[in-house]
Amino acid sequence: MKLTSKGRYAVMALVDLARFDNINPVSLRDISLRQGISLDYLEQIFSKLRKKEIVQSVRGNQGGYVLNKKAKEIKLTNIFDAVDEKVKTVQCKKESKKGCNGRSTKCLTHNLWDELENHINDFFDNKSLEDLVKENTERRI
Repeated sequence: MKLTSKGRYAVMALVDLARFDNINPVSLRDISLRQGISLDYLEQIFSKLRKKEIVQSVRGNQGGYVLNKKAKEIKLTNIFDAVDEKVKTVQCKKESKKGCNGRSTKCLTHNLWDELENHINDFFDNKSLEDLVKENTERRI
């Protein structure tokens, strides 16, 4: 199990945005330069984030992006969902009677990995952008 760069970069970019958007809209170019993420890749990510109404774009000379909600209301699970990132520790579907190995029963350790997936998803559901901004600010002091 691993998160793809799409999920990690979406979170990085939104934390960056959350740090600055209370002043003015933030350009993707600025996020790209600060975070070392390709501008083209950020455009793809922010297109998905905009469709899921996590961010909104502001046109004009001083345009860019702003958060559509307060940072404390945006959970990491919202971000992962917006960019089609799934945290899965098993290959089979939870409701399937077949196991990950294609057999008629689930593997011996299936419940272990399923429980781990639940813990990971609970962790992401309890972490907000605001939490990450605060953690980042506290480390710099």
